[in-house]
Amino acid sequence: MANTPQSRKRIRRNARRADVNGARVSRIRTFIKAIETAIASGKKDEAEAALKAAQPEIARGVAKGVMHKNTAARKMSRLTKRVNACG
Repeated sequence: MANTPQSRKRIRRNARRADVNGARVSRIRTFIKAIETAIASGKKDEAEAALKAAQPEIARGVAKGVMHKNTAARKMSRLTKRVNACG
């Protein structure tokens, strides 16, 4: 149990940040899912548009610290390869 005022404040702050970060990760996953859905249905132009929308969102995740830089680069690279190979 937190004893000092500072540690109580940190617990409150950490809970708020967890909510914000969770929402940000969820948003990134939604963007990625849109790309994968377009690839699965064979719509290359739709997949390209979804990829173009997802790239800044993934980069923002890196900037905000919810995703590692190399993880984001790997995801973008693999998604780009899949979109280019589509249709």
